[in-house]
Amino acid sequence: MIQQIKTSHAPEAIGPYSQGVGAGGLIFTSGQIPIDPKSGEVTGGGIEAQAAQVFENLGAVLAAAGTGFSEVVKTTVYLKDMNDFGAVNEIYASYFSQPYPARSCVQVARLPKDVLVEIEAVAVRQSAL
Repeated sequence: MIQQIKTSHAPEAIGPYSQGVGAGGLIFTSGQIPIDPKSGEVTGGGIEAQAAQVFENLGAVLAAAGTGFSEVVKTTVYLKDMNDFGAVNEIYASYFSQPYPARSCVQVARLPKDVLVEIEAVAVRQSAL
């Protein structure tokens, strides 16, 4: 059975997809970008401010699914510029602890709304642990 995950504490989907989906004991989030869910606008500032907003959005989707950062098993990070890797890595490390999730990080030509970073995650439901 597939369950849609939806919260008003993260940006609404801007296309035909869900903020997250639960399937069995796993939660799959859509990529989160740095949109402030209250204003609907892209977070201003540089990569640090945008990455922090992405993690706030990601956390909101995970919470709506009944899980959190400590149950994330895999992330994919999309960067507009790989030179931002170090700054994003520092913020990333503040949300995760050992054992860290598996991760992929790639530079892409362009992201939605011309943001600097997008992150998606796969997590285990706490009730499935």
